Amino acid sequence: MVHTFKRTIHACYRGYIVQAAINNLAPLLFVIFQQQFELSLSMIGNLIFLNFGTQLVVDAIAVKFADKIGYRKCMVTAHILCAVGLVALGILPNVITPYAGLCLAVILYAIGGGLIEVLISPIVDAVPGDDKASAMSLLHSFYCWGQVLVVLLSTVFLQVFGHGLWIILPVLWAVLPLANGLSFLKVPIPTPAEEHEKIPIKKLLASKIFMIAMIMMLCAGAAELSMAQWSSLFAERALGVSKVMGDLLGPCLFAVFMGLGRTFYGLWGKRINLTGALLVCSVLCVASYLLASLANNPVFALMGCSLCGLAVSLLWPGMLSYSSECYPGGGTAMFGILAICGDIGCSIGPWITGFVSEGAQNSPALVAQAAADGFTPEQIGLRIGLLSAILFPIIIVGGIIAMKRMRKTEKLPGRVEAEPER
Repeated sequence: MVHTFKRTIHACYRGYIVQAAINNLAPLLFVIFQQQFELSLSMIGNLIFLNFGTQLVVDAIAVKFADKIGYRKCMVTAHILCAVGLVALGILPNVITPYAGLCLAVILYAIGGGLIEVLISPIVDAVPGDDKASAMSLLHSFYCWGQVLVVLLSTVFLQVFGHGLWIILPVLWAVLPLANGLSFLKVPIPTPAEEHEKIPIKKLLASKIFMIAMIMMLCAGAAELSMAQWSSLFAERALGVSKVMGDLLGPCLFAVFMGLGRTFYGLWGKRINLTGALLVCSVLCVASYLLASLANNPVFALMGCSLCGLAVSLLWPGMLSYSSECYPGGGTAMFGILAICGDIGCSIGPWITGFVSEGAQNSPALVAQAAADGFTPEQIGLRIGLLSAILFPIIIVGGIIAMKRMRKTEKLPGRVEAEPER
């Protein structure tokens, strides 16, 4: 069989499905973890923080050493660690202290997830082709479709076989990274840019536009994951819908809308101004968080959760593409730094949501007001926690406006022309 770069792209697509599995399987089990292991909201928030915090550390290490070790070795190792971590998620909580077992499993698959995240974008960016922004958006759409697949199949499994057999679910999902790891042993891997062609990290960090891009990546990760990680629990506990409907109308529909947005831009992105699209998406994100957290009608609240998927669809891949346009010689270091910032957001966004939620439901004043309005302490806590995440898309709006103005005047390393029209 002849292995071409097309097969490399396909392996990268599957890599993002693996990434979706390790990031979104555990949140579907949060309610089960609460019931079986008696975890608090802050402990669940800590699991989310541990996942993306570990990925953050791995991103930082990979920025320095991935080029030297080689893309192929890193990608194969990443997939093996993802598989081991998923198996551990099902086994360890029943072998050692449950919370410690969950934490150890999360660390294992997060190391693999961090490597996948930091390397897949530069691999696809290095594959020969013209429209990098569309290719990047299409690549990231597979994370969304992977999330849809994870939610749908996992929900069906739990509905058919019952919550008592949840431990089998992560073991079954471990087959995916094992199979894709074998693919990365065979497919051609593009060579990273030569050292003399790369923009030094110091120059990147000296650019005001890149500094704003880093902040926006942090906020993009926080805005996306705050909703993605908490929507299932929010739908069931704050809105009062069943777990099946909560998973389908919460994280699943969120992922569908996010996937549609990224796929649309991946196919027709040449005709759309990237900066304008980012601004529209960030404003829609503000509106969707308001709707989800403040609407009393569960239907409208779930519509807010779903629309948030569409709103955040372009933020992460769009910022990667925007940065690649500004700094075409950025290479692995640039993508790695942005991935670090995104993972910081992925860590602190859901953690802040959980922290604020628990603080709100422990506030006597808020609990009294909630009772007067017909809400339980947990319901008002989850609503206020989700509302706190609106800060992130608001910052993105300001960042986009600032970047657009600054790009007209700042001389960018490796690029001197003005912002390209789309």
